[in-house]
Amino acid sequence: MRELTYRTVVVGSGCAGLNAADTLASLGEKSLLLVTEDMNAGTSRNTGSDKQTYYKLSLSGDEGDSVGALARDLHYPDVNGDTALCEAAASAGCFFKLCALGVPFPTNAYGEYVGYQTDHDVRRRATSVGPLTSRLMTEALERSVRGRGVEILDHAFAARIVTGRDGVAALDVYLPEKKELLRIRCANLLLCTGGPAHIYQDRVYPESQHGMSGLAFAAGAQGANLDCWQYGLASVKFRWNLSGSYQQALPRYVSVDENGVEREFLADALGEDAAIRNTFLKGYQWPFDESRLAGSSQVDVLVKRENDAGRTVFLDYTRNPRGYAPERLTDETRGYLENCGALLDTPIARLAAINQPAIQLYRDHGIDLEHELLEIRVCAQHHNGGIAVDAHWQTCVPGLYVCGEAAGTFGRKRPGGTALNATQAGSLRAARHALRNQRQVSGETPEALPLSLPEGSAAAFQREMTRVAAFRRDRTGMEALKAQAERALAGAREADPAQADFLPRLLLRDILLTQREVLSAMLYAQEEEKDAPGVLMTADGVSRRVPARPMPERDLWFEHVWKEFREGRYD
Repeated sequence: MRELTYRTVVVGSGCAGLNAADTLASLGEKSLLLVTEDMNAGTSRNTGSDKQTYYKLSLSGDEGDSVGALARDLHYPDVNGDTALCEAAASAGCFFKLCALGVPFPTNAYGEYVGYQTDHDVRRRATSVGPLTSRLMTEALERSVRGRGVEILDHAFAARIVTGRDGVAALDVYLPEKKELLRIRCANLLLCTGGPAHIYQDRVYPESQHGMSGLAFAAGAQGANLDCWQYGLASVKFRWNLSGSYQQALPRYVSVDENGVEREFLADALGEDAAIRNTFLKGYQWPFDESRLAGSSQVDVLVKRENDAGRTVFLDYTRNPRGYAPERLTDETRGYLENCGALLDTPIARLAAINQPAIQLYRDHGIDLEHELLEIRVCAQHHNGGIAVDAHWQTCVPGLYVCGEAAGTFGRKRPGGTALNATQAGSLRAARHALRNQRQVSGETPEALPLSLPEGSAAAFQREMTRVAAFRRDRTGMEALKAQAERALAGAREADPAQADFLPRLLLRDILLTQREVLSAMLYAQEEEKDAPGVLMTADGVSRRVPARPMPERDLWFEHVWKEFREGRYD
């Protein structure tokens, strides 16, 4: 096996990975490599919503806000206080860096970065540059990374994290073109591989997003809040979140059976007025939420019920939902449409008035909302849990950091848009700490042992995960799937990188490792009281609830902080 040596390696080329590499390079790290499966792949580059949200400290208007207030809003009973505080403290600086790199976040005539309210939020901290916010962020960060001359290893798959007595020792990388494994010896490894999209069949993640959380689990890292996922309505032929204005335009929900018979199932189940009211509310309350089962989350349940009955579900923007009339709308719905200049005759006209780019986005992908129906399903969209990290985004394995969606810094009630702030804040913290802690490449890298991989069908495991462990969870089915994953892992055998099935088996291994941990957390959570406090930790398929780390007591006396900062006590 060939070997290379770098002090610091970043895996992933989304918002978190690129910001990590850019920060490391800007702080003087010379021995640095960025490893990516494909620079143009992944969630950051290829996903979004009606106006993809970046949640940050308020920077406009007369409403008060502070780092402490933002931190407290992030610090739910199942979220650690120190990571919440770090994400709040870094919010403004990370946001302004993106602005300086050219991401065109909108301002008013006086330069205020105006905001709006998003789900699970009580203020107007959210901002957006449209459906492609994370893509524009990624492109801006990539320009900066390339401008700094960071070395990039593209079209490479992280295959195994090698640990020694003192933590991370190396990363084994699979090179498909050469059909070989490459060992990269390193002291610091920043894993920024996104959410574990590939454990589900029905998912809004782009086809190019796999996630490789199993790498960290196999290396000894623990999971945090792995049971916490967001599920929501998404289109199928082109995977995209159908939140915000896609719902506020009040499209018609229809299902079609095998004989082509169409029906408006929301109105049938809820009544015409309630169907329209809950469609509008889905714009603000897009993720499925058990607390809204009497309201807007009925929409998700009814869509799933139609799919389970063998019917195909669509949104129709060409005709109004049954019972639509301006005078029958709630005050909230009518007021919103009037303020947007969107109290118009059809859903497509209303959508155009609210958010024309949302229509153009689908047109760019061969779907004309003016003339055709849009097929939808309830899909996995975001993992609010992930790999457990400390306030520097370091795992329990020394030298192994996890940033972005792969990191478990959120719980059940993540405010919409916080994920993009977390990619920047977490990677900033990790990069600074990796440089400051001065870990060096180990002189005794463990022997390059053969890589054992399981056999089987990834599709079968993905399909079953969607069936028994999505927003509706079946305990018997989850127990059976976890046992099946454990049997498949136990039956792993040595794999030859030269064989054609090496990469599919590598991805299957990651699916199984991740499903085992996620299912363990889901099964444990089902035995608890609803909304049990504390962080749900998982290791080796066993879960337990521990108290969340509290919000730190901090010294805010300037002269004290200034002195300690000069002495290098802080990152």
